[in-house]
Amino acid sequence: MENQKIILAVDDMPTNLQILQSLLSDEFSVRLAKSGQMALSALARIQVDLILLDIEMPGLSGFDVMNELQKNPDLRDIPVIFVTAHATRDFIARAAKVGAKDYLVKPFDPQALREKVRYVLGLT
Repeated sequence: MENQKIILAVDDMPTNLQILQSLLSDEFSVRLAKSGQMALSALARIQVDLILLDIEMPGLSGFDVMNELQKNPDLRDIPVIFVTAHATRDFIARAAKVGAKDYLVKPFDPQALREKVRYVLGLT
């Protein structure tokens, strides 16, 4: 599709990446990264409109990735939605503090995911 928005989904669990891709690929171009480091490498090569980011990953956590994004003027304005199993207030507050646009707790409702993605991308 012309002008299709590009989403980078970042999660160390292949099943989670497959779920995100299957739920969003009918409307968006979904790229996948299995680690924070792979996400940063991908962002050096492609421009994305939104990042769906897990928090708990080996190596670079989602918060580490956010810190790297904030340091880079070319990347700091990419909206990020954390998609994570962490449902505590502390994690949600920390996500907001580091600049996440939204927060979705796994397991999530597929419709809630689509609505949050469309909203953050300004498509609603």
